[in-house]
Amino acid sequence: MTNDTPRNRAFVIAGLGIALLIAIFISPFASKNPDGLDRVSQDLKFDNKAHEDAPAKKLPFYAVFDEYALRGVPEAVATPIAGLVGTLAVFGLAWGIGKLVVRGSSSSKD
Repeated sequence: MTNDTPRNRAFVIAGLGIALLIAIFISPFASKNPDGLDRVSQDLKFDNKAHEDAPAKKLPFYAVFDEYALRGVPEAVATPIAGLVGTLAVFGLAWGIGKLVVRGSSSSKD
């Protein structure tokens, strides 16, 4: 198999760049209306029955993020920063898993 590393690297960098542009510049225009599950719970009138001590509040990132925004940051930049951090986190996880899978598959063929 040929090694297209520079071409692959350019493709990955371009994809990451586009994802970051969307996360930073388009995310502030997202609708402020409730999303699917929140809307259904409001329509069916059970939105006030949520547990006060929800499991999501016990996650480590709950102290940092509030819904789709960063806590303690001015509202104008809270969502774009959360989009930036989230995009980079997902990219890092996908990159790491990809490296592990590729390394594992190449060593099993030897």
